[in-house]
Amino acid sequence: MTSKKSVSVAADDRDRLLLGTHHDPHSVLGAHPVPGGGIAVRAFRPYARGVSVVAGRDLRADLHDDGDGFFSVLLPLSDVPVYRLLVEYEGTVQESEDAYRFLPTLGDLDLHLLGEGRHEQLWEVLGAHPMTHQGVTGTRFAVWAPNARGVRVAGGFNFWDGTGHPMRSLGSSGVWELFVPGVGAGELYKFDITRPDGSRTLRADPMARRTEVPPSTSSIVDVSRHEWTDGEWMAHRDDVPVHEAPFSVYEVHLPSWRPGLTYRELAEQLPRYVGDLGFTHVELMPVAEHPFGGSWGYQVTGFYAPTARLGTPDDFKYLVDALHRAGIGVLMDWVPAHFPRDEWALAEFDGRPLYEHSDPLRAAHPDWGTLEFDFGRREVRNFLVANALYWCEEFHIDGLRVDAVASMLYLDYSREEGQWTPNEHGGRENLDAVAFLQEMNATVYRRVPGVVTIAEESTAWDGVTRPTDGGGLGFGLKWNMGWMHDSLEYMSHEPVHRRYHHHQMTFSMVYAYSENYVLPISHDEVVHGKRSLVSKMPGDWWQQRANLRAYLGFMWAHPGKQLLFMGQEFAQGAEWSEAHGPDWWLLDPAYGAEADHRGVRDLVRDLNSVYRATPALWQRDTSIAGFQWIAGDAAEDNVFAFLRYDAEGSPLLAVSNLAPVVRADYRLGVPDDVPAWHEAVNSDAARYGGSGITNPDPVKPEHHESHGRPTSIRLALPPLATVWLRPA
Repeated sequence: MTSKKSVSVAADDRDRLLLGTHHDPHSVLGAHPVPGGGIAVRAFRPYARGVSVVAGRDLRADLHDDGDGFFSVLLPLSDVPVYRLLVEYEGTVQESEDAYRFLPTLGDLDLHLLGEGRHEQLWEVLGAHPMTHQGVTGTRFAVWAPNARGVRVAGGFNFWDGTGHPMRSLGSSGVWELFVPGVGAGELYKFDITRPDGSRTLRADPMARRTEVPPSTSSIVDVSRHEWTDGEWMAHRDDVPVHEAPFSVYEVHLPSWRPGLTYRELAEQLPRYVGDLGFTHVELMPVAEHPFGGSWGYQVTGFYAPTARLGTPDDFKYLVDALHRAGIGVLMDWVPAHFPRDEWALAEFDGRPLYEHSDPLRAAHPDWGTLEFDFGRREVRNFLVANALYWCEEFHIDGLRVDAVASMLYLDYSREEGQWTPNEHGGRENLDAVAFLQEMNATVYRRVPGVVTIAEESTAWDGVTRPTDGGGLGFGLKWNMGWMHDSLEYMSHEPVHRRYHHHQMTFSMVYAYSENYVLPISHDEVVHGKRSLVSKMPGDWWQQRANLRAYLGFMWAHPGKQLLFMGQEFAQGAEWSEAHGPDWWLLDPAYGAEADHRGVRDLVRDLNSVYRATPALWQRDTSIAGFQWIAGDAAEDNVFAFLRYDAEGSPLLAVSNLAPVVRADYRLGVPDDVPAWHEAVNSDAARYGGSGITNPDPVKPEHHESHGRPTSIRLALPPLATVWLRPA
């Protein structure tokens, strides 16, 4: 039995619901007591032919069709019942819960932390979350869109028409929320946003944890079911500070390492390959979702979603898990500097600049046609800081290499005079970005023990790796771009001219301890006409390989951690292309020059093996007491010789002869407390493709002054080679 009294939706509410501009649809729709008695039930079901309400065993009432998809009825009840709706469409009747009978799913504490920009687990609050709410299973949708006049959720569950699923605004937080019963993992969705000017835009979820495979752009409701098996790795990864541990990195572009492999297929091959070569870590070029594969992942649209090109988020977890079980750490490129302008993603997300700066001069990135984040806005900082934590906590990532830090730090980065505005002190420093990086680093190191952050920062900014409480940016490591440019420039010269560029190989030691460094030979150095690493070297094919081997030996002995991009470990001659990846066919035994490439790879394996077993090469990387020049000024000979020391004072002697001649009986001063030395690595060994000039027997010191030392040894220095010697 129902009342004839009209309880239909008021005209103003009706118009706002139809236009998608209602901020509180739950106050109108659903079941509500009415003055004078009774419970009004109102439903908004576009395209429905009829709606009925059922409660318990005995109550069933048809709602009046008020037109335009609105239905209403007044029930002669004193209390709001637990009810369901029967909705008749053409040819079918569906029984469902009413999304507008549920209380908000976000609590006051969450909203308070959101408002202050301090919600460190933001991914638990915003986005799409399958859950049981008030005893009913469904998905909670929540999105930050403070400038929107209204937000609706659209997806496969409502045939991509969000009209009947308007979301409610949660006070001044700028967050819109809706619990949709019956929606679960695997559903596609987007947010239908009404902009301030009344126009509408359909947007992917900024917090989506899974996406469609590009070029499709929908977000996907996701639930992780991965069970981690890397407990031993996680329990011990912070046992030794990264600065005092071996750290040798193989940089990988996952989609092209073995083109066509999924995350799970990569998990079978990548750990085995990297483990065999002895690298301690892999660094993955960006894995967050991006629309254009040619950007290599550096123009991100889905900051919380691993790219769907290679599988699901759980598949990516499976890969990380497999690497950890193999004893290999996982670093990930992270791109908080900018984002692309795609109209379905973050740009003017709710109709006005939101994630980007409101000043067009500050928003537009001058080099990449992208938009820079507004680091001064607390919600944007929260989005990014939480994102850093998300990868570390949810995916067990061991380190974040932060891309393009220099472009964040300087207001005038790649900008001419008149194209930028000084900061409040009249300077060129982006104080908002500085504060963001400090907050990000401090938060990550506080919450995730054992994780390292690494800055790709190409300028002389002071204190990149100094702790934040000392005024620094707080990174753990910094890419040594100066060493990379100088040393590659030196190596590109014919040996006869290298004497005039000797300082390019020694200058790095002037500032080696000003920061904690990584020595990067990354993808950036082997693309866009820069040639592959071996192709940068002068001379014929034999000399190119010899130069490469000598360079790698010098690099692995130099203070700092090592990073080498895929394909360079076996002297690929062609530039890298994301379309086909490394030239693995060079290692096919049927290929005539296979031994040349295998020899370089064998050297990399041995460098890593000896490196990991020799604390002198990594234990005091950040201490000047861990290094001594023996011959840093032998420009006429193209020779460099230095000592590395471990914490106990045990040395390793590294000698590079970067001239194409044999130097027999080359005398070098050495410590007088080492009774004999033996070769640990010789890049000229025949098994690497060298000429086979070695020092096979222990080398004993003589009481003969050299290089300011009373004791010296005589070595046979092979041509274009690096030799490592350890105490016998």
